[in-house]
Order: sequence, then structure tokens, then C-alpha cells
Amino acid sequence: MPESSVAARQIRKAAVLGAGTMGSRIAAHIANTGVPVVLLDIVPPGTASDAPKQERNKLVLAAIDALKKSKPAAFYVPDNARFITIGNFEDDLRLIADCDWILEAVAENLDIKRSLLFKVQQHLRADAILTTNTSGLPIADIAASLPGDLKPHFFGTHFFNPPRYMRLLEIVPGAETDPADVATITRFCDQRLGKTVVRSHDTPNFIANRIGTFSMGNAIRLMQAQGLSIEEVDALTGSALGWPRTGTFRLGDMVGIDVFAHVAKNFEAQAARIKDERADVGLAPFIDKMIEKRWLGDKTGQGFYKKASGDSGKSGGKDSEGRDLRLVLDWQTLDYRPSVRPKFPALDMAKNVESTAARIPQLLHADASKSKAAAFYWPLLTELFTYSSNRVPEITDSIVEVDEAMKAGFNWELGPFEMFDAAGVRTTTEKMRAAGAPIAASVEKLLAIGESWYKDDPAVPSGRVFFDPVTGSYKPVPMVEGVTSLATIKKARGVVRKNPGASIIDLGQGVAAIELHSKMNALGDDIVSLITQTLKPSSQQVTDFDAFVITGESANFSVGANLMQLLLTIQDEEWDEVDLAVRNFQNMTQTIKFCPRPVVVAPYGMCLGGGTEISLHAAARQPHAELYMGLVEAGVGLIPGGGGCKEMVLRSIEAGSSIRPDARGEGVEIFEALKKNFETIAKATVSTSAAEARNLGFLRPSDNITINRDRLLTDARLRARAIADAGYATPIPRTDIPAPGESVLATLKLAVWTMREGQYISDHDTKVANWIAYALCGGNVTPGTLVSEQHLLDLEREAFLSLCGEKKTQERIAFTLKTGKPLRN
Repeated sequence: MPESSVAARQIRKAAVLGAGTMGSRIAAHIANTGVPVVLLDIVPPGTASDAPKQERNKLVLAAIDALKKSKPAAFYVPDNARFITIGNFEDDLRLIADCDWILEAVAENLDIKRSLLFKVQQHLRADAILTTNTSGLPIADIAASLPGDLKPHFFGTHFFNPPRYMRLLEIVPGAETDPADVATITRFCDQRLGKTVVRSHDTPNFIANRIGTFSMGNAIRLMQAQGLSIEEVDALTGSALGWPRTGTFRLGDMVGIDVFAHVAKNFEAQAARIKDERADVGLAPFIDKMIEKRWLGDKTGQGFYKKASGDSGKSGGKDSEGRDLRLVLDWQTLDYRPSVRPKFPALDMAKNVESTAARIPQLLHADASKSKAAAFYWPLLTELFTYSSNRVPEITDSIVEVDEAMKAGFNWELGPFEMFDAAGVRTTTEKMRAAGAPIAASVEKLLAIGESWYKDDPAVPSGRVFFDPVTGSYKPVPMVEGVTSLATIKKARGVVRKNPGASIIDLGQGVAAIELHSKMNALGDDIVSLITQTLKPSSQQVTDFDAFVITGESANFSVGANLMQLLLTIQDEEWDEVDLAVRNFQNMTQTIKFCPRPVVVAPYGMCLGGGTEISLHAAARQPHAELYMGLVEAGVGLIPGGGGCKEMVLRSIEAGSSIRPDARGEGVEIFEALKKNFETIAKATVSTSAAEARNLGFLRPSDNITINRDRLLTDARLRARAIADAGYATPIPRTDIPAPGESVLATLKLAVWTMREGQYISDHDTKVANWIAYALCGGNVTPGTLVSEQHLLDLEREAFLSLCGEKKTQERIAFTLKTGKPLRN
């Protein structure tokens, strides 16, 4: 069959063989997309052939139960489990006959995999695609026992755990794999599963685990050589480098020390068939001893760290703020001791540098004779640079695949070649040469014609080129259709207008983006001003563009209003300033709603408080699937003051069947819908996915969800363009909203009183909840009284200002700013 016709195939049904932790979570994530999936596993040993189906499917049933309870959640919403059909290998292999993709995910044992694949062959459709989820077993060895007509449809698909959250998928073709089948799975996993797909060669541990295991092993080696502690290494290998804040060892506990050991030993077992100059970086002896003791990390309750118990010297194993104390392993004695926060002056200075790319040279090129941090960073990073440079083209065809694999698989902000560029390739290499360190041949090739692995080049579609060590020349960074970024567009088109908090960018085709880029995208005066001025009917941008997208490219869409700015104003008792700030925020959200051009908000990550209010007022929302959305103001002793309550009232009224005249025709009964929204706001409920945000009422049924974060901007632009092309009608402010009124308000207050009497909430929680009820019900008015949107906004502002004057609210705000956590007072 021609490649193009096969590549256009759709994956309409899948099967996962193996219901262990990885297999079951892969099945759950496929189910998240609405694609039916068959999940099979073995019959428990010793189970009779005539035993009830429930007993024969016991392992899979247990896996489904674990998925529903898992934290972090495997399903976007628990109901997605309905897309999974369960069974076992002995009775139900026939269920794979109508599956387009069958993914084997049993134990990392070559004989077990080969045995299962032999049984599977007789049930496969001729054009079905068969893949193996292995973290390092040679694909060629697994494929060796397959018949010739099946080998073109077989290859490796290495997911990272947990599959819902870890974006990397390494595809490892075999020698005879049909490129069309690879294209089909690549497209499905990119667009439907949200994966960053990289192509790996069939080498030990593939790409990410090869580089990542070296990096972790090298950190451990340097710790031992330099006499550092576990918590010191975690501090050095965390967010300062743009790596996960967990650092090396906390990450090891989360992943599982046995998993880390398995990957390391898998490489050791296969090292003989490759050339690797650092094959000596293996497991430290103390880790072997930990595995013997079953100190495997979080899943066994202890690993490199463990929680302190009541006999640790402090009452109940808690600190002064009630948090669990942690003990850390002394790797030299294998005893646990209280964890101590490390102090490195270099890290304290680095905190003042916001950009990771700017921090790296500061940390790397410091005087190692005067800084413990620099003494650690120099060998850690330069050896990583050399090791990575020597791996291309061994493990993959380009440096781009290596960088993408480390960013998506290990959550590094920059890949190793991007870090090398940030450090300065020539400067770093000359210092290495002077110290007698080995220099990779590919680095010498690079420095013969250039200064960096990557360069900006507006002449290529992606706007960027990379150095190819094989050809010794620069090539365009591949651009996947539908994937783009604001950074790329800004390099090509520049910025229309900007201030410290936000920018306007021309996305092309008559659509502009308003990019949020303040610290944590907290919503301060600068963002409020730019959005309002841009979207008001008289603005130049409304004349120049047909539609707008509000989004960003930081880790989170917005953490909400700038609480520090608010607290300082409250402490100065500048109440007119607080009132003006709330009015301005309300004016901004109303401007979004009543803009003559459609505004699409593309939220992602944390979208809290004011970020949610911005989203609620848009013509449409195009969220990323991983959306943690909520009106969380109650957590700091406030209520939504930017129109959030108003919009949730309108959503309650739109609930349809729950709206009906009461028996006397005096009003509208919307109690059930309003009660749900009241609880959502009063409890500061945050969604665990975009699907749940829809269930909570923050998203509408018509709002589309993007699963691949890299496609969010393109999808939002297309949505905005489509709404404009359909003939967008600007909404008109409502003046006919039937207020729930005093009867519903009394009922909600009774519920709040009951919660207080049961001591489920505090006195201040009670005060906040009553204000929320007041704003949602339209105040103390007769049920059914017609009120305007402005009336509801005025009530929100009244409640917000009143609560700002409360000492306990001010305490909550201060505590949250200090700890990032809510205070119950």
C-alpha cells in the first residue's frame, strides 16, 4: 500500500497488552481521547479454567480500580474508564482482531515478550500496527521471532511514566519497519495523545534514558568524589539549571530507585555492543544496598528521603508550621537524619537571574576554587556536553531529537545542546581544552564553521537552524505542521505593542495574540491596561485585526491577580486605590466580553482566580487538556471580583431544564445549578483537567480542547479565525437577568451555617461564603427581580472591598504569598 494512503489511516480502536502500572496508564490515556481500547493481562496463576470471569480478569480489574484512585489522576475524568474493555490473554485475545494498533506492554523480559507476541499473531488484522513499549530491550531482538510479513508493521514505542503527564514518546523503528506505519502512530500520538515524538535508533536505553541515566549517575559520582550530601546535590541539580525542582534524588524516589537501577543495569548489560566512553558511570554501591533493603522510594515509604515519625525529635514529625518533616539518607552510613536546607551563595545569586539560559554561564564559569557549587557544576555540565556530543548520530540522527527528548522526557527547560549554547560553546571548550579535558569531534567540527549548535535564521520556516555533525553544516530545524510558538512568530514579525506584563503579536491571517509574560503571569496593572486598551472598540488593534487570542508560553496561564500589589495597597489603607483596581479589572473582563472582535482565550497549566475570570468572558476558550482552573479567591479570604460570580450566575441561568417559573410565577428557580456553582466557588475548587473544568462549568460544551501543548497556539488562532469568518455578533450587556434573590440566599446561608455548626469551616470561611452567596443571588432582592450585569459586578466589588478590610483576609493573603499555600484561620 502506498505510504501516503497508509499514513492517512486513523486509529479508531487500540489494544494494550499488559495491565501493569505502565500498560494500564497508557490504556487510560488512550481512553482520555475517546478512543476505545482493549486492556488485557494474564490470568492469575492457579485460577481454574472454569472460574468466574471476574476471577480470571482479577489483575485487570485491580488495575482499573487503581487507575480510578490514582494520584496524580490517570483519567481526565473518571468516566473515561468506560472506553476500556477488559479481558485476559487466555480467553480474550480475539478482542484485538478489530484493533488498528496493538501495543505490548508486559514485563521487560525478552522471553515473556516473544511468547506473548507469538500468541498474538493469529488474531492480528493484516494491516494492524504492532508495537512494543520497552524502555531499552533491543527492538531487533524482540522482532527476531516475528514472521516476515509482520516485521514491517512492528516497532518500538517507548512511553514515559506517567503517560498522561510525561510528554515524551520515543519511536524506535526496526530494520524492516514500514515508514507509513510509523507516520500513522506518530500522528496519532502527537495530535490525540499530546506527545512530543522523537525518533530513536535501536541502541541501549534509546535517547532520554541514555542521556538522563548518564547525567544522574554522574551527579552521584561527583557527590561521592566531592563529599556532598544528597540534599546538596538536589539543590544543585534542580531549578537553577532549569531541571525539575525535585533535583536528582527526590526525582529518583518519585520514579522508583528500582526503575533507575533497571535502566542503568540494562545499559550495562548491552554496553558491549556499543562504544561508550563513559560506560563506567553505573550504580553506586550504596544504591545496591538500598535496593537490597527495599528502600525503593515513594512506593515503599522510604528511599533517599522518608517522612519523619513522631520519635524524630519533634512532636509528630512536624515542623513549626505543621508540615511533615523529611529525613534524608546519609549515603556513607545508610542512616537517616533530618534534612537540612543547603546554602550555596551561588544559587542565591542565581535566583536574581530569571532566564535559565542566562543563569547557566553564571553558574558554570564561576571560580571553582572559591565555590562548592562551581566545583560541582563544571564537571557535571562539561561532561554532559561532551557525552551528548558523542552520541549523535549513534542514538539518533540529530541534536534536535536529543534536546527534545530531554525536555519532554526529563522536564528539562533546555536540552544539553541548548545548555551548551547558553554556556558559550567556544568559551567553554577553550577552558576544557586548557584543563586537558577531552573534546568531542563534533564540537571541533562545529567550531570550525560556527559558534553555536543553533542559530536564528528567518529564511527557514521554523526560523532556526541546527548544526549537523554528520554533514558538518547547518540544517533547518524541522517544523511540524500545526506546531508553532509565540517566540518563533515574534522573531519573524516582531511585536506590535508591549509593556512589562503583556505583548501584542501579529499571528497572521488577521489574528493577533495578547501574550501574558509577567512573573507567573500574575495579573497586575500592566496586563489589565494593555488588554483593556487593545480590545476596546476605539482601539487601533480592533481596527487592524479580525480576532484575538489571549495566551502565553510560560509554565502557567495565570496564577490570578497580583496579590502582593493588592496586599501592599491594603496595608497602606489606600481603599480608593483598591476600589479603582477592582473597577479596572472588571472593566477589562467586560472589554473582553463585549469586544467588537471575537476573543479566544487559550489557557493551560494553572489558570486561577483572575485567569479564570478572563477565560469566562471570552467568546470561546481553546484550553490545553492539562488545565488546572478555578475561582480560588475564597482561599485567600476574598470572592471573585472581576466578574467571575456574575458569569457563573449566567451559566446557572443557562442550565436549561433547571430553570422554570415557580408556582406563583414570581421568579425563576435555578437553585440546583446555582448551588453547584456556589460550592465550586466557596470551596475554591480547581479542576484536574480541562474535561473536569467543563464539568465544573468553567468551559462550555462548545469549547474545544487541545491535547498537545505545542499545538495550542495554532488551534486557538484557527478557532478565532473561524469565529470571525462565521460573522461574529458582538454580545449586548444584559439587563434582564432574573436574580435568584433572598429565598435562595437564605437557603445558601442556612447551608453555610450548618457547615459552621459542624465545625467543617471557620468563622471567616462563613463570612466569605455568605458574601459569595450574596453576590450570586443578586443581593437581598425579590426572587425573579430583573437585574443587569453591572448590578452583579457592583455586588462583587462591594463584597471584595469589604473582605479586603478584614484582618483574617489580610493574614490569608500574606501567608499564601509566603508559603504558596492557603491558610485556615
